[in-house]
Amino acid sequence: MAVNQADVEHALRNVIDPNTGRDFVAAKAVRKIAVDGDNVTVDVQLGYPAKSQHEILKRLVHDAVSKLPGVARVNVAVSQKTTSHAVQRGVKLIPGVKNIVAIASGKGGVGKSTTAVNLALALAAEGASVGVLDADIYGPSQPMMLGLAGRPESKDGKTLEPLEAYGVQAMSIGFLIDMDTPMVWRGPMVTQALEQLLKDTNWRDLDYLIVDMPPGTGDVALSLSQTVPVVGSIVVTTPQKVSLADSLRAVRMYQKLNIAPMGLVENMSYYACPNCHHESDIFGHGGGERLAEQLGIPFLGRLPVYQPIREGSDNGVPIVVSEPGSTAGRAFTLVAERTAAQVSILAHKTAEANKGKIPLIPVR
Repeated sequence: MAVNQADVEHALRNVIDPNTGRDFVAAKAVRKIAVDGDNVTVDVQLGYPAKSQHEILKRLVHDAVSKLPGVARVNVAVSQKTTSHAVQRGVKLIPGVKNIVAIASGKGGVGKSTTAVNLALALAAEGASVGVLDADIYGPSQPMMLGLAGRPESKDGKTLEPLEAYGVQAMSIGFLIDMDTPMVWRGPMVTQALEQLLKDTNWRDLDYLIVDMPPGTGDVALSLSQTVPVVGSIVVTTPQKVSLADSLRAVRMYQKLNIAPMGLVENMSYYACPNCHHESDIFGHGGGERLAEQLGIPFLGRLPVYQPIREGSDNGVPIVVSEPGSTAGRAFTLVAERTAAQVSILAHKTAEANKGKIPLIPVR
């Protein structure tokens, strides 16, 4: 019995991409199906960076097609290409930037900046071109976390060249002022500074620009929604009720501003003892997942309490760089993969995609 292209396509409709929850055909990831007798070639192009998962996804496709009657050999090629996705109406795209993702929190002290920098580095490790914009004008922390110092170069006297660390481009008000200088500015000055940092930086062909937002709801978030082409927002919380209440308000704010909430991340979710490996939910359990379910947005993952995370942030060597294979490093990578998948899902104008539902992969 000879196999044909329609048979192969039908088989691929039953293969679910674990990152998006969609089959490869519906996600328009199947770029080519070629049948030559009993030999089948399938080219799959992911809409998000997942270099570490290419072999896993290749095996999923291979196994599904190889089960078809009449198939003797299957060749599968997996590639990835990130494209620009929809933003707010009437807001112009930023040259050199495909997708802008805001990392936010309802309150300070939840590890938003640490999460932002590690997500950026994890995306870069998965094969994306990534930048970080430190939008926390009052408390810029990305220079320290990335181990960067010095002033940005200006080749034309008008624009700034981003600094770079670990393959990630970065811009922060912290590069332009002395770090012990307090920013005693009113709201309009802050929003103007943010807009200048974003638009006057020569970003170089970024797939993703991760914006480390100031905590809470205020002028910067409002300005962001009106002038910056944001594809979506991610809210960082901790398991405590007080943090969850603030996170709910942050998500509601972005919904009112027509910026899609792409998911919730629970930081400081549990403590894993480095000696006995026992895990303790010292700040509570399941709060982030319950809030995400209540809001109808994805729960992107749980990040542990782990001393090297703090040490890496203080020393300019984030955990994704220093210990990528650790439990914490893998947790950040998983959240980054889910974030990238959510950006690609937003491109599909279906009810399921708009709800942003993806299957949960255990973080622990």
